[in-house]
Amino acid sequence: MPRRRPLDLAPGLPTERLDAPVVEVPADARAALADVVGDALTSDDAALVDAARDWWPLSAVWATQGRVARRPAVVVTPADTDQVAGVLRVASTHGIPVTPAAGRSGVGGGAVPVCGGIVVDLTRLDAGPEIDETSLRVTVGPGVFGDVLESRLRSRGYTLGHWPQSIDISTVGGWLACRGAGQFSTRYGKIEDMVAGLEVVLASGETLRTGGAPRSAVGPDLDQVFVGSEGALGVITEATLRVHAAPASEEREAWTLPTFEAGLETCRRILRRGATPAVLRLYDEHETRQTYDVDGCVLLALDEGDPALVLATMAVAAEETREIEGSQPADVGLVEQWMGHRNDVSALGRAIEADVVVDTVEVAGTWSDLPAVYAQVTEAVRAVEGTVAVSAHCSHSYIDGGCLYFTLAGMVGDDPAAKDAYYAAAFNGAVEAARVAGAAISHHHGVGINRAPFVRDALGPVAFDTLAGIKNALDPRGILNPGALGLPSPFLPDGWTWE
Repeated sequence: MPRRRPLDLAPGLPTERLDAPVVEVPADARAALADVVGDALTSDDAALVDAARDWWPLSAVWATQGRVARRPAVVVTPADTDQVAGVLRVASTHGIPVTPAAGRSGVGGGAVPVCGGIVVDLTRLDAGPEIDETSLRVTVGPGVFGDVLESRLRSRGYTLGHWPQSIDISTVGGWLACRGAGQFSTRYGKIEDMVAGLEVVLASGETLRTGGAPRSAVGPDLDQVFVGSEGALGVITEATLRVHAAPASEEREAWTLPTFEAGLETCRRILRRGATPAVLRLYDEHETRQTYDVDGCVLLALDEGDPALVLATMAVAAEETREIEGSQPADVGLVEQWMGHRNDVSALGRAIEADVVVDTVEVAGTWSDLPAVYAQVTEAVRAVEGTVAVSAHCSHSYIDGGCLYFTLAGMVGDDPAAKDAYYAAAFNGAVEAARVAGAAISHHHGVGINRAPFVRDALGPVAFDTLAGIKNALDPRGILNPGALGLPSPFLPDGWTWE
């Protein structure tokens, strides 16, 4: 069984790092919740501590100091949609904040109960997959873990094609809530491309269904209102996703390019031709040396599916790469090396044990903007005192652009305040530099509480106020996930941040 929870805490009952106002759950509300979920309600210390954090790397640093982000007052684990609806009715009646959670694999604090209140653990909603083999669709609960879903699909001859690094510790609901991506997204798309319909419980306890048809012109696509909403607009209790036949063949190639910019141009040209290899990963010089011990910039390509399509796709990739001056074939074993370690998250624990403050920042931009995004983000992080490394790879490619995945690391000693200050300066500097250079401030990790201060500027004030208006219409008492998406909350002072 893979490890489903974040890194271990220092011994003893932890203290809380966040300073947002705390909302308790009074006795009459607890009794009402118990009427809904029975004994699937707890305020046991271990359960509250477990629900107090996710895989946000900074909170892993706090764990070594005996701190968590914020404990809820209670955790409820509903068994079905009706119980989720009942919990939200109680919370709305009593004005108690609710934080939906499941695998808690997010890396930005998005599943942290910032104001205490109720955590709704959705891992019992793990029904499915129910497969429509004619239409290539699967209906599944939000609490199903990724490795479990893929195993069940493969046993029937299908695949979702969604392979996040966190697949062993993340759930379908988390993918949808954070608008996640898998490592094979160039072939299969991101999760928003896979969703065909949702069941969602609103803050009022009302339940709605979205989607259904393969395409529709019946107003805006309501699926996309809730995909990426991070639990702030409703709680997803069921999803229908598009699946594919399990791949019949696979091909792999590897090359080196003389510069990162030349590698980006190679990726652009491959996608421009209409080739969509499942994996097209380009590493800058630093990550190439560190990971593969070769010079230049490594480009890995892997495709899977129908043999004829795979061969054609890889032929285009090879042809376009050969056209780039200075390109060279590389050992195809580098692809196997990546495949063997692609879901390993143990490096985070080793870095933190060595007193390194580390995180990743994944942003998305057009091919026109990506060279400047790369240059400006790396420059911004290097300028922060204490930085020991900043590097990047292009992890996902599309016809109009791609995702640059930056890794930053700093060493500032063992003082907790200094670590927090370095993290804020480096992470915020990277996000702001990416935004100014024209990139989206997140490609697949969502917003969480670490990116929340940037959302208004990233969307623009009119668009942000429009989103806030949708939030107010769907959740007038503001009970759903306070702090999510940087939206105003009755439970938080204006301008509140984790810092």
